[in-house]
Amino acid sequence: MRIGEVAKATGLTAATIRFYEKSNMLPAVKRGPDGHRAFTLEHVEWLTLLYWLRETGMSVHDMRRFTALAKAGETGLPERREILETHAATLKARREAIDRCESILAVKMARYGSDKGAI
Repeated sequence: MRIGEVAKATGLTAATIRFYEKSNMLPAVKRGPDGHRAFTLEHVEWLTLLYWLRETGMSVHDMRRFTALAKAGETGLPERREILETHAATLKARREAIDRCESILAVKMARYGSDKGAI
């Protein structure tokens, strides 16, 4: 697959895909006889994971550490799991904060529908 096809499949821009490749967050990408990158389904899977990790707020630093550990194989499994568990806990805390904010907004919107006229 060429970079345009991979961008379409993953929702990432070509520039972001190149960044992840240059940052060594992908398995090695071979080049075809024409010099263009030749991505595989494995790359698409990795890029999709990277997309979602970044989309949910994981730092590039943690993403680099995670991918380095993945490349190390089985020995990196415990730390990879720890990175994901920490990230999941962060997401849970963010979700709880957003839920509290949503509740406050609901109360405020209900007041605007009544005659109370409070701020």
